[in-house]
Amino acid sequence: MEKKILLTHCKDASGLISKVTNICYKHQLNIIHNNEFVDNTSGHFFMRTELQGYFNDNILLNELDQALPQGATRKLIGPNRKRIVVMVTKEAHCLGDILMKSYDGSLNVDIAAVIGNYDTLECLTKKFDIPYHLISHAGLDREEHEKKLLNIIEQYNADYLVLAKYMRVLTPSFVEKYHHKIINIHHSFLPAFIGAKPYQQAYDRGVKIIGATAHFVTNDLDEGPIIKQDVIPVDHNFSAQDMAQAGRDVEKSVLSKALNKVTNDHVFVFGNKTVIL
Repeated sequence: MEKKILLTHCKDASGLISKVTNICYKHQLNIIHNNEFVDNTSGHFFMRTELQGYFNDNILLNELDQALPQGATRKLIGPNRKRIVVMVTKEAHCLGDILMKSYDGSLNVDIAAVIGNYDTLECLTKKFDIPYHLISHAGLDREEHEKKLLNIIEQYNADYLVLAKYMRVLTPSFVEKYHHKIINIHHSFLPAFIGAKPYQQAYDRGVKIIGATAHFVTNDLDEGPIIKQDVIPVDHNFSAQDMAQAGRDVEKSVLSKALNKVTNDHVFVFGNKTVIL
């Protein structure tokens, strides 16, 4: 027997849960877990169904197409671990957390490679027997540098790119090539303190909480669909450097939790928002 996940998204209509589950029952598939959500503002329906049984994918999906409203999307996903390429600069905390959680199985990912624009994290990466590619940006314009990046990334057939404190802005053409497949960790509770030096911005503003945000990358800087956020309290005793130090634990936690949701197929992207089931 196999286990698969069925993701359904369509315009809301009467009886959708019954239609989907009845088709699954007809195929003698056991529903292990099911979650659904209706966005009443837009009138859209989302459902994530974990199934177990013997699958005939084409017949099942064709029957769903006939039962669901026009324009519906449905996807049947197997249990394979997702392949990721991690992009880094110099900070180790997010990469180290992902490496360890991939190694011990608590993240459903295979790290195909790590790419850095400095060699700072090469030694750490190779401790886990993962290829590290140094693609320096020195002396290159952004397009030239990204061409070199793509030559490496395309070798690995990754499901997602993960920006684990990769401190460079990507061009629109690069982002479009990996539409909703690039996950970034931003060291701020967005939409506050977009862009560079958010902890300095937070310190200057005298905030009482700091946080981190994992989001899909779009061409609007730090404004892509948000996957996961968290915060911790701070006070007047914290310098900007203290905030940055405290924020590292939040950053790595938020990024790994976001990856867990994405790579286990809990996330629907709808407009510039996410629905997480």
